[in-house]
This record gives sequence, C-alpha cells and structure tokens, in this order.
Amino acid sequence: MDAFSTVIRVASHEQHTEAETSTFMSDLLGGRLGVDAYTRYTEQLWFVYRALEDAADALRADPVAGPFIRPELMRVAEIERDLAHLAGPGWREAATALPATEAYAARVAHCARSWPGGYVAHHYTRYLGDLSGGQIIRDKAERTWGFARKGDGVRFYVFADIANPAAFKREYRELLDAIAADDLEKRRIVDECKRAFDFNGAVFRELGEEFRISA
Repeated sequence: MDAFSTVIRVASHEQHTEAETSTFMSDLLGGRLGVDAYTRYTEQLWFVYRALEDAADALRADPVAGPFIRPELMRVAEIERDLAHLAGPGWREAATALPATEAYAARVAHCARSWPGGYVAHHYTRYLGDLSGGQIIRDKAERTWGFARKGDGVRFYVFADIANPAAFKREYRELLDAIAADDLEKRRIVDECKRAFDFNGAVFRELGEEFRISA
C-alpha cells in the first residue's frame, strides 16, 4: 500500500493543476493584471491564514493535528507586513473577504474546532503549496511589480526560518505517513484535501470575475 503522503498528493493532483491554471492566476503571473489584483489576492489569503493560525495554539497538544503546528510555517504576520506595504496603513479596515473566501475560512475554522484530521488536510494543502508553487509567484511578483527580492510585498512567500525547504517537505510528508488515523479517517482527510482545492479554485474564480480582462 502506498504511503499516505503519496495517496494525498496523487488524489489532489488534478485539482492542484486546475487551481494553478485558473484564468486569474494565469493573468496575474502573465503580467496582464495590475498590482491591485495581487493586493486583493493577498488580502484573501489573510482571511484564510487567520482561520488556520488562530486555531494553532488550541491544537498544539492534539494527537492528530499537533505535530503539524510548526512556528516556522506561520504566515499571518508576514501577510500583514505585505498588506501594509501594498495597501497602506489603513489596509485592515478596508480588507473584505470575497464570498468564496468567507466560505473557505469558515470551513477551516469549523475543522479546527471539531475535526483535527480535516484541519490537517487544509494545513497540508496551503503550507506545502506555498513552500513549493508559491516561489514561482514570488519570483513573478518581484519582476512584475518591482518588489525588493524577498522583501515587503512578497514576504508571505519567504519562509525565513526554513533553511532547507526540500528537507522540511520530506519531514512533513513523514508526519503525514505517521498520522494518528485509521484507513477510513485517512480517506476522509484525502476528501477534505480535495475540498480545500475546490475552495481555493472558487476564490480564484471570484477574483477572476472582479479582475476580468476586457477582450
């Protein structure tokens, strides 16, 4: 039988590709959208990561989710620095969640409260994705909008406390393989990973509606 980390990766591969090739992401990375679209996207991430990280302390001792709570992954403070740079000091009052973002953050918060396995599914989908594909976005953003390399505006993508991302990801996958869950629970976690990608895709669709390029 395949390792759980492999099962999760394979099961969510299709949605992962779909999310990466969304119209909004393609336009953003292709330099066809302005920095306002990038700012709006970063703002949506803030709502989702707050839901993930507000729950971290309460889950630290949980046998299922606890091993995944790693301080070096935490992103909220970095997103807040980026938003202050992108949108100015009043960004917090002006920030609004799209309906898809609200649904996504609510689901994360619900899992955090009542289903640690589901929380792990969202944790994996977000953080491991940021460690990998996020680096492509950082590079494009620096070149497109002239942010300082790994500086304000792209700090969300800079994991300063992770010296070796490849080793960290390997360790994370080992935690998944050792997760305190039976086969049925693992299947539920995989399904929740797929849901996480669907939530993410819905956010991209709504951002795409908001920043539609006139043909």
